[in-house]
Amino acid sequence: MFVLKVRDIFSEPVFKGFKWIAGEKGGEREIRNINMMDAPDIIDYLKPNDWLVTSGYHLQNHNDFFLELVDKMAMKGCAALGIKTDRFMNGIPHKVIELADRINFPLIFIPNRIPLVDIVNQTLTSILHARTEELQLAIDTHQQFSNHIMNGEGVERILTDLSKIIGCPAALLDSFFKPIAVSSDTSEKEGADRFRILRQVGSSFAQMKEPYHAFCVMKTHQAFTLFPLYTYKMKRHFLIIEGFVPQEERIMVLTIEQAANVLAFELMKDEALRQSERKIRDAYLSKLVAGEFTSKDGIINRAREFNMSDEQKMIAVVGKLDLDDSRTSFMKFRTKTNEVSEFIEGEMENLPFHGYFFVKDSFCICLFDVGEGWSNDSRRLIPYLRHAQERVEQYFSETISFGISNYHVDLSDLPHGYQSAVDALQSGLRSGRRKFIQIYQSKGFSDLLRMVPMDDLNKLYRETFQGLAFPEREEDEELFHTLIVFFESNCQISETAKKLFIHRNTVIYRIDKCEQLLGKDLKDPETGFLIRFAFRLKSLLDESNTMDHPH
Repeated sequence: MFVLKVRDIFSEPVFKGFKWIAGEKGGEREIRNINMMDAPDIIDYLKPNDWLVTSGYHLQNHNDFFLELVDKMAMKGCAALGIKTDRFMNGIPHKVIELADRINFPLIFIPNRIPLVDIVNQTLTSILHARTEELQLAIDTHQQFSNHIMNGEGVERILTDLSKIIGCPAALLDSFFKPIAVSSDTSEKEGADRFRILRQVGSSFAQMKEPYHAFCVMKTHQAFTLFPLYTYKMKRHFLIIEGFVPQEERIMVLTIEQAANVLAFELMKDEALRQSERKIRDAYLSKLVAGEFTSKDGIINRAREFNMSDEQKMIAVVGKLDLDDSRTSFMKFRTKTNEVSEFIEGEMENLPFHGYFFVKDSFCICLFDVGEGWSNDSRRLIPYLRHAQERVEQYFSETISFGISNYHVDLSDLPHGYQSAVDALQSGLRSGRRKFIQIYQSKGFSDLLRMVPMDDLNKLYRETFQGLAFPEREEDEELFHTLIVFFESNCQISETAKKLFIHRNTVIYRIDKCEQLLGKDLKDPETGFLIRFAFRLKSLLDESNTMDHPH
């Protein structure tokens, strides 16, 4: 029986003599509780699916109240109203019967010979029996699904059995509405296609708090019912049924809930195994990009354990959430970074090449095995990373930025690739941008010099050129200019004289004068290198002085 309906009470021997007065079409209403009317304000204490029985004492000669009671009971979703019409009443008013028939609310005649307390006791017995059968069904269903797991038949078998029982296709979705498994009434490809459209609406239900939720996709006119599964910590997966599952279909809902419980335990087990494997993999890849392996053989031997080879062409991509990690708790920032990294890994499965994903410090790191035939153009990754950025913003309401390296043929070069990706990311972050993709560019000589504190560069420049560093007298300016042209002419006297439009003896005189002021032999290679280097500092120092003292 499982569910006690109004129609069922007529088959109980104890209720022999019960008759329909009105609202017979409402006979499918479920009875979950019974109450007796002992006061006129009983309507305030009734709940949905309540069956109310009464002697009729409070209804006699109160037709308007009788109409109001029937109307409000129907609005509340009560099951039925049973009345002893022959004790205090002379039948049921015609308007009440018309109303009950119009709204399909059951009115039932109760013979005087049956005590109301006997009706209450028998009804409660029938409800308890239905609940017992329902509980037994739940136990049997749970055991059936559990046996599949214990026998190693896996998630697909549970979904297939569930689909057969309820008559609707079912699928298991991950936290981001990507199908993990589908019932075997459709092929894997058909199942994936059937539920693919849900990835566009998945973020709308990511934080749902209801036990389950039904919705319709307007584009395809498909109805779905969604049941969240709570697994690792607050991480959720979803059991989705194609079709609408009414809340009134208690047996169907109960069966789905038992499947959801078993699936949640299986997912927690798989999640624990994945977390263990992920920690080991992350530790290896973190050491690899940090350059902590002492020998190339050590790198190659360990790489084989993770199906990596030394011949792979790798591109490193480093991502970071555009959050101020100094204002976010370490636990929250790291947890969200892990979630985003796992999400991106799922998003990248459709790439034409394989990737290795892990988290290091505050970075999501992707090592892409681009394979043979890949041109040295990291820009080919940008469309995939753009898509990942959009999906991260959709699901997490956060933005992420990426830095991209050049490719490196040898695994032992990965530390350089990783660092170049970090440098590219940091370069974008320093500019104050968000949601950007920055490709690494090799630093020029000036870029490298800018990494040295300006005070140190200024000190080196002054020590090298001494009194000529910042000439104030015209004579010193001529000497310094001659020195510059002399080194630009590869220390050739005649070439310097030609460029300055002066006699070569004048050049010799000025160079001798410079040697005396600097106290150095300009023909010495080390001195020559130092002076050439100091010349490169002049434009950098002039630029810095302009920024510090703008006009």
